[in-house]
Amino acid sequence: MAVETITIEKQSTTTVRKPAPRYRVILHNDDFNSMEHVVESLLEVVPSLTTPQAVDIMMQAHTAGKAVVIICALEHAEFYCEGLQNRGLTSSIEPEE
Repeated sequence: MAVETITIEKQSTTTVRKPAPRYRVILHNDDFNSMEHVVESLLEVVPSLTTPQAVDIMMQAHTAGKAVVIICALEHAEFYCEGLQNRGLTSSIEPEE
């Protein structure tokens, strides 16, 4: 009695991780909050910012109407945006291009 050998080829699979989409947190200028309040709020909500960075963001929003605060994952962007809004600032989120 002959024994038949069967060879099964295993297909190689590679997983390519697609980076998570990133989002911009945008600070919008308003006529209600003082510049000091804006800088303090930025520093409280986004702890990775330095004071000079917060001042630059505030001035950019003041002169251009809006400024990018930080670019990060959606969950963090929502957290930062909500934190700024809770301090009376106008902010929004948009996908990074």
